[in-house]
Amino acid sequence: MNKQIIVTAALLGAVAVVAGAFGAHALKAVLDARQLEVWHTAVQYQFYHVFGLLFLSTFSRFKNGMVTATYYLFTIGIVFFSGSLYLLACRDLLKMPGLAAIGPVTPLGGLLFIIGWVTLALAALRNK
Repeated sequence: MNKQIIVTAALLGAVAVVAGAFGAHALKAVLDARQLEVWHTAVQYQFYHVFGLLFLSTFSRFKNGMVTATYYLFTIGIVFFSGSLYLLACRDLLKMPGLAAIGPVTPLGGLLFIIGWVTLALAALRNK
């Protein structure tokens, strides 16, 4: 699982760098301050959890269901939390006001992050 976690973290990290640069340069002229703040929050949390995945990869040599659970919780959490914020920040630009309906996905992603951190702690406690 180590390789899979590292590859996932690397790809999501690359996406976070691209998203951050895109927000700072291309979107700065077309989004308002609030929308840019939402975009920035998405990038920040994506990076935080990429680093969490990289740390998690140090546990992956141990056969532990908590490691696998944390991997999926962080990965799906990034897609739900950051992904929904990216879309919400750009809904006016995309001329898709109906995207506001995905708002409840963001806290679900946050909940997955919280559960992921708890399972990471449990994985550490079970590691000998």
